[in-house]
Amino acid sequence: MQNLLEIKDLYVNAGEKEILKGINLKINKGEIHVIMGPNGSGKTTTANAILNNPSYKKSKGSIIFDKEDITNLKTDEIARKGIFMSFQLPEEIPGVSVTNFLKYAKNKITNKPVKIFEFKDEVKKYMDELKMNPKNMDRSLNVGFSGGEKKKNEILQMLVLNPKLAILDETDSGLDVDAIKTVSKGIEMFKNEENSVLIITHNTKILHSLKPDYVHVLIDGKIVKTGDASLAKEIEENGYESYK
Repeated sequence: MQNLLEIKDLYVNAGEKEILKGINLKINKGEIHVIMGPNGSGKTTTANAILNNPSYKKSKGSIIFDKEDITNLKTDEIARKGIFMSFQLPEEIPGVSVTNFLKYAKNKITNKPVKIFEFKDEVKKYMDELKMNPKNMDRSLNVGFSGGEKKKNEILQMLVLNPKLAILDETDSGLDVDAIKTVSKGIEMFKNEENSVLIITHNTKILHSLKPDYVHVLIDGKIVKTGDASLAKEIEENGYESYK
């Protein structure tokens, strides 16, 4: 299997506090990985470190993506290399429609002009699959959207932009069972042998509809255990206490 992402001995600070304390992680093409852990364990920091969010400072280690060192690249450059991240709390952008945002993002990622009729057909097809209201295409991005609509919108962006690696940060947070099934369906539609998914979560709801290849337990800035999907079930039954 071909390696897509490798995090080597990564230490990361937020302000004066050290959050990640030597993380190692390998993700091959075609795999679904899950990072689980209690609140404050460093899950979201890991995602932000991959995209080199300037609020998080790397003190040691490296990140290799598709055979290229991206440790110190700017966030927009990393996105153009093919990494997408959905946020726990998606931004609202008044005055920018869903369609125009997606068109702008697609143009920036591919560096090619967007063929508008083909593009609209593609977006509509995905919206149908995700059971999204087609009127949302003309609404301001996430403005007035419910929590479920915002999360579906993030999955729509993932499908349209078609990255090599999709990082989903707490995508299942606050969703009901039906919305989680729809999000899971979107992930299944996206996944193929050439891309990968990294799901970051503190609970196991989304994993009821998805079968990850690997589950990693992150406690206090370190990955303390890695296993298959059965590890998530074990955490659901017993919690994180035994790993602390």
